[in-house]
This record gives sequence, structure tokens and C-alpha cells, in this order.
Amino acid sequence: MKTEPDRTLLPDGVAILARLDGGSPLPELTAAVNTVCEQAEEQSERTAVVLRIAPSPSGAREWPGDVSIHEVNRWERAVRRLERLDNVTIAVAQGTCGGPVLDLLLAAAFRIGTPDLNLVLPVNDGHFWPGMALYRLVQHIGPARARRIVLWDSDIPLPDAIELGIVDEVSNDVAEALRNAAVPRGRLFDRETGIRRRLLAEAASAEYQDALGAHLAACDRELRRLRNSGPGTPAGTSAGHVEAAG
Repeated sequence: MKTEPDRTLLPDGVAILARLDGGSPLPELTAAVNTVCEQAEEQSERTAVVLRIAPSPSGAREWPGDVSIHEVNRWERAVRRLERLDNVTIAVAQGTCGGPVLDLLLAAAFRIGTPDLNLVLPVNDGHFWPGMALYRLVQHIGPARARRIVLWDSDIPLPDAIELGIVDEVSNDVAEALRNAAVPRGRLFDRETGIRRRLLAEAASAEYQDALGAHLAACDRELRRLRNSGPGTPAGTSAGHVEAAG
């Protein structure tokens, strides 16, 4: 399957659909993810980004293959760019998936799996690939569970993926699941949603005092937004004086 974004929007224009082949060479995948991000960043209307990830080739486990560290760096930057989009990303994976699929699932805001989904983690010469999926696993599920997966397990079967929160929804009807996920969420995809996603992501590692400034800035932004939104704004709120709590 060729890795390229599908320019077709889902119903009501709320989502950009991108079909990605997890078995593609790393530079091709990187280019595809960057193209998806460019599409999303150029949209003037609120849209979701939907990633349809094709199963990996049968028996594929080693990844990313014979690549340079510069190609790995470009891939990690592309995934981070995807992760930081103001658009909420919805990833759909099916079948036996390996390689970059774990990176894309962990970077997405909402993840849909089919009942046959099985994550075959990238292992080279017996060792788990030490990319940023390690970091995101710890952020999502904690160091103890991540350690078990990285050091002793090589797969994440669907029941485990659900229990760990790597998969949010399971469905035989992917089209229906996408409609249910994308249409209502598409109305909420904007800069404000992106800010809250980043606060959530940073909460797992930031110290309280370090996080406080970012949260107060977000609260200040929200107070000003509410004040400018017309009737129904809270009375007596002021963003002019922000006092840190101890």
C-alpha cells in the first residue's frame, strides 16, 4: 500500500483521512506524517486528523531497518509534530501491527482498534527498539508496566492494550467507529483543546511549581476568552492579577 494522505474529508468536513502503511521505509513514513501535519495546519476550519494504519507485512518485527540516526531524528520530529497539532488525532489500527504503529498510537489523542489487533513491538537482535515510544509508554502507563513490556514482553495483545489505555475503543465496523469519534469531536478541535492536551501530557512528569505557570497561563487565556465570548461570561473575573498558590 502506498503511504500518502487521502485528501478526502470525512462527513461534514470534520476530519482529514490519512492512510499510512506501517511497513513502509522510514523516510517514506516520515514524509507522509509531515504531509498530514501540513494539511492539518493549513486548514482554516476545525478538523480532526484520522490515521488509518495498515497492518505490517507478515512476520515483520525488526524496525526501522538500515537507517541513519538523522533519519530516526526526522521521524521522531514528525511524530512530535503530529502529537502537538491543535487538531485532535484519531488513530485506527488493525491486524498484526509492528514498527512505527506504536509510535503513532501513543502520539494520537484517540485510538481505535479492530478485534484482531495485536501489537508486535519492534525488536532487533532481541532488543526493544529504544526510540521515543519508550518515553511515551512511561508517560502513559507508568515505569513499572513499561519496564515489563520492554524487558520481558514482545507483544501487546488487544486485551492488554485496552487495559493499559493504549486502545480506547474496539470495533468491527471501523467506518462507523470513525464517524462516531470524528463528527462530535470535530467541533471541539481548536487551539483551546490543544492546550489542554499538552497540559495533560506534561502533568505526568512536571513538578508542581513548574507546571503551575503553564496552568495559570491557560487559565488566564480561558478567562479572557470567556469574557470576550458575549453573554454568559462569569462576572467579576479578572485576568489582570494572577497569584501563585503554594
